Amino acid sequence: MNLPIIFSIDDDPQVLRAISRDLKIKYSKEYKILSTTSAQEALDMLIDLKNSADVVALFLCDQRMPEMEGVAFLEKAMLIYPEAKRVLLTAYSDTEAAIKAINEVKLDYYLIKPWDPPEDKLYPVINDLLDDWQGDYTPEFKGIRVVGFQFSPLSHVVKDYLASNLIPYRWLDVQTNPDATSLLTLNKLTNDDLPMVLMDDGTFLTKPSIKEIAAKIGKNPEIIHDMYDVVIIGAGPAGLAAAVYGASEGLKTLMIERKAPGGQAGTSSRIENYLGFPAGLSGADLTRRAISQAVRLGAGFLSPQSVSDIKQKDGYKTIILEDGPEIISRSVIITTGVDYRKLEVKGVSDLTGAGIYYGAATTEASACRDKNVYIIGGGNSAGQAAMYLSKFACSVNIVIRKDDLTSTMSSYLIDQIGHTPNVHTLGNTEVIEAKGDKCLEKLVLINVKTKETREEEAAALYIFIGAKPYTDWLKLDILKDEKGFIETGRELRNYESFTKTWKLKRDPFLLETSCAGIFAAGDVRSGAMNRVASAVGEGSMAISFVHKYLAEV
Repeated sequence: MNLPIIFSIDDDPQVLRAISRDLKIKYSKEYKILSTTSAQEALDMLIDLKNSADVVALFLCDQRMPEMEGVAFLEKAMLIYPEAKRVLLTAYSDTEAAIKAINEVKLDYYLIKPWDPPEDKLYPVINDLLDDWQGDYTPEFKGIRVVGFQFSPLSHVVKDYLASNLIPYRWLDVQTNPDATSLLTLNKLTNDDLPMVLMDDGTFLTKPSIKEIAAKIGKNPEIIHDMYDVVIIGAGPAGLAAAVYGASEGLKTLMIERKAPGGQAGTSSRIENYLGFPAGLSGADLTRRAISQAVRLGAGFLSPQSVSDIKQKDGYKTIILEDGPEIISRSVIITTGVDYRKLEVKGVSDLTGAGIYYGAATTEASACRDKNVYIIGGGNSAGQAAMYLSKFACSVNIVIRKDDLTSTMSSYLIDQIGHTPNVHTLGNTEVIEAKGDKCLEKLVLINVKTKETREEEAAALYIFIGAKPYTDWLKLDILKDEKGFIETGRELRNYESFTKTWKLKRDPFLLETSCAGIFAAGDVRSGAMNRVASAVGEGSMAISFVHKYLAEV
C-alpha cells in the first residue's frame, strides 16, 4: 500500500522548496510529500493519482498564484479528493480571502507566511489536521478496479477472467457506487465506455478484450523454445497435471489455455472428495497451487490463447494459434475438456451474462444477496454451486427433470443440501422461458408430468445441463465418437477408418489418439470419468506415454 500524500502548491520556487523541506523533515516516514509550482499541473497529477488509487491526506496551497488562485484550485481539488484536509498559505494582506474560503471550500486552516519556526507555527497545525484525517481514513484498495454495470455481459466476462486467473480486483457498480461515477467524470468518460478497467499504475482500458487485459497485466509470456517436447492444449486438471509431470521430468513443456486455468473444476467453490484434503478445497485454490508448481518446475504457460488446428509433418506437430506464431512440438496432449451445453429456451440467449450464467459464476454471487436464484442441473457441479450460493441468496432452487438428485449427485452433497434450509430441489421441473428487460427478472417453470406452468421471480439462473467436448477446433483427422469426444487406445480399432491413418506396427498407447504422438486426457477423452482426481491421473499418465513415444521416434 502506498503512503498517503501531502501535496503542496506554490508558484514561488523558493517558498515551495522551503515548505517541502519542512514537510519532509517531519512527515516523510508516514506520508509521501509531493509539490509543484503549477496549479494546473497539480490538477493533472491528481487525476493520475486518483486513477492509481493513491490518497491525498492534505493540500497546502498558496493563495496568490497567477495561473489560478489557491481557493479556485481547492474548489477543483476537493471534487477529486473531498476528504483531504485543506490549508491555505497566505500573506497578511490575504487574510480576508482566507476567511471567506472557510465557507466556500470548507477550508480547515489558513497559514500566514512566513511560518518560522515550523515547530511552533507549522507542525502543530498539520499534526492536528492529519490526526483528524486519520480518524476517518480507510485505506484504498490498491490494485485493479473494474467499473461497469452489474448486469452487463461484457463486465461479467472481464470479472470472470480476472477471478479465474486469481487476479485480485475491486468491482465498482456504476449504478450504486459513487466512486464509479466520479472516476468516469474525472476521466471524461461516459456509460458507453464501460466496462472500464483501471490498473494500479493509473492507466485504464475501456471496453477491453481479454487479450488486451492480459497484455496490460503481463499475462502473455513469450514462447521461449524453437521446439518443445510436449505441448499441452488446455489447462484444466488433466493439463495442469501433465504440465507438472512433464516439466519435472525434464521435458520442454508448454501449456496453452484459451480462457483461464482450472477448467470447470477451477470454478468450483468447494471440492470435498479430492484425496488429501479432508476439509475440501476450492477449485481456484487447486488451480493456483498447480499453476505455481508447473511454472516453478519450468513449464511455459500461454493464456489467453486459442489453438485453431494441429498439423503433422515428418513426425513433428505444428500447433496453429488463432493469434500468434506457430509452435513446433514433438508431441501433443489435448486436455481441452468440455463446455456446458447451451439451454435452448426463449429469452436465455438474450440475458446470458445479465443474470443468466453457465457454470458457477462465483464472481456474481454477491449480487444475489437476499434474492431468489435458480440452478438447472443435478450433477455435483450444480450441488457445489447451490451450497456456495446459499451463503448469499435467500432461496436457492435446483431445477431437475427427475424426481430427485439420488441418481446424479454424490451423497455427501445431497446430505449437505438436505441440511441447508434455503436450498430447495424442484423435481420434475423445467425452465421454459426467461424474462427480463435489461437483466433476468422472472422464469417460467413447467411441471413435466402435470404440464402445469408458473412464473417465479428470479435474480439469477445458473446452468449446468451436461457437457459437450471442446473439440470443434480440431481439423486434423483425429477420430471422435458420435458425441464429439476423442477416441483413444484400443477403442480406435472399432473404427474402419482407423487403419487408413494409423501406419505404425504397434497399437496406440492407452491415451493415444488416431494420430501417433497426439494424446488426449481428461474430460475431452471418450470414456473418461468426470472427476478431478481421474483427470489428474490421466494427465500424469499421458506424460509416461509421451516418454515412450519420444523414445521410438
